[in-house]
Amino acid sequence: MAEYGLRASLDNVTEGVVDFGGQCYPDGRASDPCALGWMRGVPPPADKLVTLEGGTAWAFPQLRWSLSHMRELRPTVNVSRGRGAPSPLDRNDKSTDIDALTFADADGRTHRFDEALFETYTDGIVVLHRGHIVYERYFGALESHLPHSCQSISKSYTGTLAAALVHEGVLDEWKMIPYYVPELRGTGWEDATMRQVMDMQTGLSHPEDQTKGAEAYGLRYDYLRTVRKQGAHGVFSYMTVNTDVLAWVLARVTGHSFARLLHERLWVPLGCEEDGYIEIDPAGMPRVGSGLNATLRDLARFGELMRCEGASNGKQLIPASVVYDFQKGDHPAKLQLPFGYTYRSQWWVSHNDLDALEARGMHGQRLYVAPKAEMVIARFASHPAVDPIIEAQMLAVGRALRA
Repeated sequence: MAEYGLRASLDNVTEGVVDFGGQCYPDGRASDPCALGWMRGVPPPADKLVTLEGGTAWAFPQLRWSLSHMRELRPTVNVSRGRGAPSPLDRNDKSTDIDALTFADADGRTHRFDEALFETYTDGIVVLHRGHIVYERYFGALESHLPHSCQSISKSYTGTLAAALVHEGVLDEWKMIPYYVPELRGTGWEDATMRQVMDMQTGLSHPEDQTKGAEAYGLRYDYLRTVRKQGAHGVFSYMTVNTDVLAWVLARVTGHSFARLLHERLWVPLGCEEDGYIEIDPAGMPRVGSGLNATLRDLARFGELMRCEGASNGKQLIPASVVYDFQKGDHPAKLQLPFGYTYRSQWWVSHNDLDALEARGMHGQRLYVAPKAEMVIARFASHPAVDPIIEAQMLAVGRALRA
């Protein structure tokens, strides 16, 4: 939750440069990956190569290409949409009105909606109102048919599947983790419950440094067995390894891979337009904490599922009681998060007047579900800062869109 505050992200936007707390980056237009020509040529010239091995995939501005092309950088497994027709997303275009919306930043300066998209390195955004697309735009390397890295929005997909299995009685949220995965006896999860793992309330000796990516820990199954306890469980501590453990449990109790669970329980019944994919390590373990890649419209379909209390296309895909539990969130006294947020089953819970749920990811990924405004905002971005400083703007944009 280090993202709060718009001020730094919009300071000193002059001559194609943005100053983030003393570190300068090219702005949204100057960093356009198509204009910069990353990975073009047969073969691309050395100064246009983007690779994990060379460390350029996570550098900026190369990052603006990478997040729309993760399948070309890492091994992945497909999430098939099946062979049926995609579910309709009818249009009620309000682009002209929305582009002209204005809002104030933390310093009281006024910004137009369309310009703010460039200022915060937006790759694409879809706004739904009552299930209709009222706004849709793409920038840079992203196109409507291309999956983009969801980063930690992936966690909310994982938490949703886990919560549904708890409701079905397949999982017991009060069982200790080794009940399902005996290999984790003697680790930091030996006395952690499923619920504590789902809500990121584990005390673990683990550096949550997401800039290192999967390569930092090698084979995830092996790494998870080395994590030890530090402190007491029951206090919020955001650690991606908890989501990895959830995926291990889900695979054990269902006998299915995470990709298959997504295919059967979400991608096909939601009527997704395109296949998704998940990044995997050399042992085939999915990077469920940050490795899901999906198209923007299919992300919006997932948000609409939450807005409609788990129903889609006339079917109840996720029990409504599960979605209500997300919205209720955990006890605020257990958390120390800004704006009164809590965290439940890998979702950020606003407790605002819109009953909004949020799924969040590094570099500006957002899925904002506002049931009382009948609105969903799905946004992909490639913000240069390690912790994207855009949350204040997204809250302001949400208020403007609601009006």
